[in-house]
Amino acid sequence: MTELSPKDLAVVRNAPLFQRLGEKTLAAMLAGSSPRQVARGATLFLQDEPADRFYLVLDGWVKLSRITPGGIESVINVVAPGETFAEAAMFASAKFPVTAEAATDGRVIPITRAAFTRALESDPGAVMAMLASLSMRLRFHVHQIEQLQVQSTAQRVGAFLLRFCPAGPGNATFELPFDKSLIARRLGMKAETFSRALAKLRGIGVETHGATVSVEDLDRLRAYCEEGGDEVA
Repeated sequence: MTELSPKDLAVVRNAPLFQRLGEKTLAAMLAGSSPRQVARGATLFLQDEPADRFYLVLDGWVKLSRITPGGIESVINVVAPGETFAEAAMFASAKFPVTAEAATDGRVIPITRAAFTRALESDPGAVMAMLASLSMRLRFHVHQIEQLQVQSTAQRVGAFLLRFCPAGPGNATFELPFDKSLIARRLGMKAETFSRALAKLRGIGVETHGATVSVEDLDRLRAYCEEGGDEVA
């Protein structure tokens, strides 16, 4: 198997796409692939390039974006550590529908179509893993659409902040991993709207100082994101 630290290997095994794979299959898939260090702003691939590989994020965050016909960049997703991206385009033998750019310094593992094909041939369970991963991705996008339709901007910002909080009750303090402007674009809102949403969240115990966020009561924020909140003007 490629040179991976125990920590990196744990990240790989916890990725939905790889959870059902056996040792030999995983080794075949990772053969010839090594962790790649990427600096913030580095481009992994461009929109409309041939999709001959996909990636797993080990550390850091990766921005996926599209350029609209009008020349405007639309942020589709910001991929977190432990997540894969671009696998659907690769297996459709298509072109990348987005541009992938490192939103922070980090590390990724590229996996080629040839390597994954070998895994499919040696382990039919890899096919089911692929289907499960794509199903989870579909549910994620359906949830995103639901958020855009029914949640206020403050609720959407609160739900995003909860991604960085531990499960269960209590409080939390953390650093935002990338610029607030990118978060705003990821959530489909303008920077000033994002700022107003953060201001509204102060009323339920969410404080921001630069990149530092403090949540006084996690259960209260979860309840607000699920049920309450007037639209931020």
